[in-house]
Amino acid sequence: MSAERGRRAGNFRYVYRRKPTQSFQIPINAIVEAPPGQGSVVRGRGNMSEVTLQMDMPAEHMQKIFGAGDSYVRKIERDLHVTVVDRNGRVAVTGEEHQANQACRILSQLTEISKRGNEIEEQSVNYAITLGMEEKEKILTEIDGDVICHTVSGKPIKPKTLGQKQYVDAIRGKMITFGLGPAGTGKTYLAMAMAITAFKNDEVSRIILTRPAIEAGEKLGFLPGDLQSKVDPYLRPLYDALYQIMGAENFAKNMEKGLIEVAPLAYMRGRTLDNAYIILDEAQNTTPAQMKMFLTRIGFGSKVVVTGDSSQKDLPTGSQSGLDVATRVLGKVEDIAFCNLTSKDVVRHPLVQKIVKAYDDYEAREKYREKAKGREKRHGRK
Repeated sequence: MSAERGRRAGNFRYVYRRKPTQSFQIPINAIVEAPPGQGSVVRGRGNMSEVTLQMDMPAEHMQKIFGAGDSYVRKIERDLHVTVVDRNGRVAVTGEEHQANQACRILSQLTEISKRGNEIEEQSVNYAITLGMEEKEKILTEIDGDVICHTVSGKPIKPKTLGQKQYVDAIRGKMITFGLGPAGTGKTYLAMAMAITAFKNDEVSRIILTRPAIEAGEKLGFLPGDLQSKVDPYLRPLYDALYQIMGAENFAKNMEKGLIEVAPLAYMRGRTLDNAYIILDEAQNTTPAQMKMFLTRIGFGSKVVVTGDSSQKDLPTGSQSGLDVATRVLGKVEDIAFCNLTSKDVVRHPLVQKIVKAYDDYEAREKYREKAKGREKRHGRK
């Protein structure tokens, strides 16, 4: 049988175990005496010690954090190479000392988030593990404390990743913010939440939402109805966010009063937009001329958010994107911020994050191959 002795460190209790050497199949000199009063540390390959850390976790939060069928805690075990066990209301984490500490810090942060009334989702656990591996898990509670507003059903809207937090802070601090990144990173939704909050707080007198009316790689042909009916399909994602945050009835009232305007980008020409919150969505599908036209519409007291994903252009082959040009031209202009979100900031289904990462890796490999072919051609000519 193994002997156990323990010591406390912060919120965790260390339990060092001395086990028969034959069960580990390691040499006798791998067993090293720990400092007096701390028991013995069993060190296996790589001179690593196995410890057990224990922490308190209320049952109602444990159920959320462990997940259905313990799916979330199994994810922590796999990624950090530890074992997590429920021991009558206490959680015991066994593994190499550094990784066991990481797991406990992650579980502590998830417990704190759960205590604030949040649901623990797979994305929350995945992101907590990512931050934990970078020794940044404490940022989780800081991010969680930044509530932008609430949906019509009472659900709080807040950034869920460090990239999203930096994006929201940039919108607060700059007159023009470019939110760049893949699908599912919350670029448009967070911008809409910020716009509606500013509108409700009388910081602006109206909200203007716009995007280029361009098909996503397929020709839709003739669309029936009046002009608004023709452009509505292109603007549907903006309507969906407005309904969820503001409510269909409030949205309709403000729309009738002209306080909220949802229109294609072509409608912006010739206007001066004072005291307004303006969001340009799908900006990767603008031409350089359209982007310049849009940015020069901004008047006094206005704030602008431009969102786009340069990897999902629907422009004709060979056309230059206005978003790409703006990134190069305006990068050093004061009071303009560029926030680059990545696959780490994807907050849709975890599979979406994997898809985005797979495409990013594929595109990086293709670019490398093209550069290699170019070098071979140049050397061949010489």
